[in-house]
Amino acid sequence: MKIGLFFGSFNPIHIGHLVIANHLVEHSDLEQVWFVVTPHSPFKKKSTLLDNYQRLEMVYRATKDYSKLKPSDIEFNLPQPNYTINTLVYLQERYPDYAFSLIMGEDNLKSFHKWKNHELILENHHIYVYPRISGHTIETPFDGHNNIHHISAPIMELSSTFIRNAIKQGKNVQPMLPQHVWEYLDEMNFYK
Repeated sequence: MKIGLFFGSFNPIHIGHLVIANHLVEHSDLEQVWFVVTPHSPFKKKSTLLDNYQRLEMVYRATKDYSKLKPSDIEFNLPQPNYTINTLVYLQERYPDYAFSLIMGEDNLKSFHKWKNHELILENHHIYVYPRISGHTIETPFDGHNNIHHISAPIMELSSTFIRNAIKQGKNVQPMLPQHVWEYLDEMNFYK
């Protein structure tokens, strides 16, 4: 089975995340997308990041109506700070029959050369890159690599930071969030 890994803090998960993930499972060879909730780093101050399990709960609620989209807490039990290469090695050992690919925005591909063991990741895994609004094509050292696939997913100019700030200001963000996530945020009074 071909699995796309969509890493993020998902603080909160919003419709932009779902649109990109759903586009990939419907318009590429990926059969599922796993939303890998990144744990809070013990070396960073808490700021507005919700607890790991609260963010996982939001991802669960956002994806429960989509059979090809899954929440994942796989990084919660890995040593911190964690690197993507460690997660990929762990997943490959745990699910030897699955092929894991990464999903990232083109802005992340630009700094991919700084990732730990990025050459190993690129050698063993495909990377699906979705577009960002930048006004120009972002050139990277990886242009033309066989394992990098630029996808023409809809461009979603929506961020979790924007949503958190809008909630803090008392704005209505309901249309930007999956309904189940909105209900959970509202019920728990998050980000206010």
